[in-house]
Amino acid sequence: MFTELNSILNTSPDSFTQGDFILVSGRQSDASFLIHHFLSFYLRARCKVCFLGLVQSFSHYSAVCQRLGVSLAQAKEKRQLVFLEGLQEGLSVFIPQDDTTGNKALSFLRDPMVGLQNLYEFVRSSVSSPGGGEEGSDGSEQWGPPVLLVDDLSVLLSLGVSARAVLDFSHYCRASLCSQLQGNVVMLLHCEEEEEEDDGDDEGSERLLKGLIHQCCLALHVQGLPTGYCRDIHGQVEVCWRRRQGDGQHTQNKVFQYKVHDKGASFFARGTSSAVL
Repeated sequence: MFTELNSILNTSPDSFTQGDFILVSGRQSDASFLIHHFLSFYLRARCKVCFLGLVQSFSHYSAVCQRLGVSLAQAKEKRQLVFLEGLQEGLSVFIPQDDTTGNKALSFLRDPMVGLQNLYEFVRSSVSSPGGGEEGSDGSEQWGPPVLLVDDLSVLLSLGVSARAVLDFSHYCRASLCSQLQGNVVMLLHCEEEEEEDDGDDEGSERLLKGLIHQCCLALHVQGLPTGYCRDIHGQVEVCWRRRQGDGQHTQNKVFQYKVHDKGASFFARGTSSAVL
């Protein structure tokens, strides 16, 4: 969990806005460090977390969060964390064992045209357990508002799922978690580069990015420095707050430079770091 980023976003595990859809995106830069931040943040906030890890193994996320002071194994054991390991579960879809057909949440792997309805049903069932109190009537711990984290949506595109299907998935997740359950959604989308797309092309990551920006209330876009490589500064994050006010929508943008450390990250207002003039 990055305390400097919490200060920028004016939030903390003890006091955070519910009902937010947060988009993390990166172009030619690795934005996954922000997913690790939000994962540790919401676990510290005692939220019920459903994490769709489509890129890395559970051990990878666990090792990173351990450095941030959070135990994923313990959260999973307490049923605070529901983790879908895409690498392992995907293999079980293609090579079923013991008369199983693999995780139905990933049924789109066999036929991308079926869409992501089963994946959405998995998310909804994972976060539908009641929460609120310190301890349930059966002695089990109860958790706060539900949170969905996805790392990352570009994997779905590479597997043949259309951008329109991904947008439908994000819309239903936002309606269920943010609107109905007053929880939060955090999704990561990696864009390799600027794309030249035809007007009728709805399959590219740029088209998906535009649709997700329209849905979200907070966007964090990670990219390299416009001046090029710098050893002391790894890149910059553009933070965009989108809030409805009256009949219109108010948007506020700020740009910060960042450096990722082994156990955290530092953020600087653009132009204030001596490493970049």
